[in-house]
Amino acid sequence: MKFCKKYQAYMDGQEKQHLPGVGLKQLKKILKRCRKDLESHGGGHAHQICTTRECAVCDGSFFPSLLKEMSEVVGTFNQRAQKLLALHLAPGFQKYFIWIKGKQHQNHAALIQEGKDLVTYALFNAIAIRKILKKYDKVHYSKQGQEFKSQAQSMHMEILQSPWLIELMAFHINFWETKANSTKASAFFEGCSLSITDDKPSLSCELFDSTIKLDIDLTCSICLDTMFDSVALSCGHIFCFMCACSAASVTIVDGLKEASLKEKCPLCREAGVFADAVHLEELNILLKRNCHEYWEERLQTERTERMKQAKQHWESQCRAFVGV
Repeated sequence: MKFCKKYQAYMDGQEKQHLPGVGLKQLKKILKRCRKDLESHGGGHAHQICTTRECAVCDGSFFPSLLKEMSEVVGTFNQRAQKLLALHLAPGFQKYFIWIKGKQHQNHAALIQEGKDLVTYALFNAIAIRKILKKYDKVHYSKQGQEFKSQAQSMHMEILQSPWLIELMAFHINFWETKANSTKASAFFEGCSLSITDDKPSLSCELFDSTIKLDIDLTCSICLDTMFDSVALSCGHIFCFMCACSAASVTIVDGLKEASLKEKCPLCREAGVFADAVHLEELNILLKRNCHEYWEERLQTERTERMKQAKQHWESQCRAFVGV
């Protein structure tokens, strides 16, 4: 079965969930209309189709339509993943309060299944977007599709960059590691694992017959050590919380929400990415469990530094209060 039909069948099955998707059929019709338009204006050959850098027929509707759909897909995925993980990590009383507020009751198995379904949804749409952009470049003999993908990444519309996808992957690994006496994980997640080479951990996932491969290095680019108390900036890059605070020129006491909008990500140099940083709780649980000795050593070091910064913070507050 071709992917387009497989994707459509999958999305039809998600109709009750009201999940937005990529309109592959409509986008392909736009590309066909471009081909017909050129042929009607001079009977061009196949190799002449839309060889210019810009195509009025396609670019006026193809990219705006795809961008809108990508935005809806990423927004829905992030919202639902965030809600699911908040429910999973919530303490007992708070969890029941969320259940009552949402007028639904889900057991742990239901949360696991929902998380798995969300990852499936993310990866299906990632493949769909990748394939339609390749189709665009094939029709136009260009690299516009790949350039659009890079632009979408800078706009945070790339679903594979979502920190919530990393959190869901860690969530599933954590779950199966605690089920030592259970059967093997489902086939869908057999390719998802945490590997440690030379004391350097990485999160990897190889799914859909290797169509999608994710390799996430869990080494902080600032301290060059395994991430500790990791946070994901809105640009998608991940750092230790203390390293991110240092890069944002704020203290641990103030936190990243107090970072100036002028402060830039140390890697991509995008400004204003600190205030909406996401704490990766499931990833931290995973690293703490698998890098126990390192985690304890780093915990002691960070505790000393936090106490030092807290002391300096309150001393400065007291001096400001008394006017010294």
